[in-house]
Amino acid sequence: MIAAVLKETLDGERRVAIIPAALPVLTKLGLELVVEAGAGDAAGFPDAAFVEKGARIVGSRAEALKAAEILLQVRPLRGPEAIFEGIAPRHVTVGFLDPLASPQGVQAFAARGATAFALELLPRTTRAQAMDVLSSAATVVGYKAVLLAAITLPRMFPMMMTAGGTLTPARVFVIGGGVAGLQAIATARRLGAVVQAYDVRPAVKEQVESLGGKFVELPIEAGDAQDAGGYAKAMDESFYRRQREMMAKVIAGCDVVISTAAVPGMKAPVLITAEMVDGMPPGSVIVDVAAEQGGNCEVTRAGENVVRKGVTVMGPVNLAASVPYHASQMYARNVSGFLALIVKDGALKVDTADDIVRETLVARGGEVVHPKVREALGLPAAIAAGV
Repeated sequence: MIAAVLKETLDGERRVAIIPAALPVLTKLGLELVVEAGAGDAAGFPDAAFVEKGARIVGSRAEALKAAEILLQVRPLRGPEAIFEGIAPRHVTVGFLDPLASPQGVQAFAARGATAFALELLPRTTRAQAMDVLSSAATVVGYKAVLLAAITLPRMFPMMMTAGGTLTPARVFVIGGGVAGLQAIATARRLGAVVQAYDVRPAVKEQVESLGGKFVELPIEAGDAQDAGGYAKAMDESFYRRQREMMAKVIAGCDVVISTAAVPGMKAPVLITAEMVDGMPPGSVIVDVAAEQGGNCEVTRAGENVVRKGVTVMGPVNLAASVPYHASQMYARNVSGFLALIVKDGALKVDTADDIVRETLVARGGEVVHPKVREALGLPAAIAAGV
């Protein structure tokens, strides 16, 4: 089989789905690789590096689609409607498909007869860890969010003993103890800040403390705060209201807030009100990495920096693409691991008895086949026999 690495179509997306170092793994699976010219340039992987490892460069997307069966991109559904031109029933696409928040994109692949795998839907199991694209992206997001805050904050992060006196460390509060939050804690601590963190899942406390952060315990009952797959669950509005009330005092004493709370496929919960922003010291910074999902802060505007009473609220989008070299390195490893499940001896083998394959398969045989995606589209649960 031939796999094609396609150029990204989303504005600002600088990552590439496969890097040259991953080619030996794909070759062992019996795959040949074609690369759309320039696909890796923005990430620091020129065409020559792919050729050196045995890939073939083609001049256009149309040529890549004509040559290949497997289509590899980071964000395949982002761009004009024309990106679906040339997609045929023989094609298998693998990548971030945003299947729950934007299920119409999955439906567009299904309408073409193509098979589609959405890697966001990987189960949170030990066996799936090596393929976990969300964790890879979140690692970059947490790191970069702290750097943005450090650049914007009108003070330094570490405590310093200087001839001009002692400089007190910055006080950082991280909301959300997932991969992005934990990486933010680690990065802020490395820069010398005093770090506090909160998560609705009490089990996160040990991880926060292992990184040198102080876990903030709010006296409210979180109940079952995560689903069977290990992802955070949405709580009811009364819980979020009580959470905001108790969090206000913590936020008022901080210089930086990094907010990472998100629930897959849903609007991010509002945890920081405009009133809470007004209570922060002038010059403080909020970096809301949930901006693309609506934001954890009431003031957030996706893709913009908003200044309110001297407090800067940053709503960065697609932060993973801002560190494209290492983000692509991790993503390529994730994708290579997934391909090893569905490609055997150079042929496609879709074994839905495998939970990883079953949970990520969203389109096949002209149908949207994933129950959650069908639900998001308002389709009946049952699909045609034999699909």
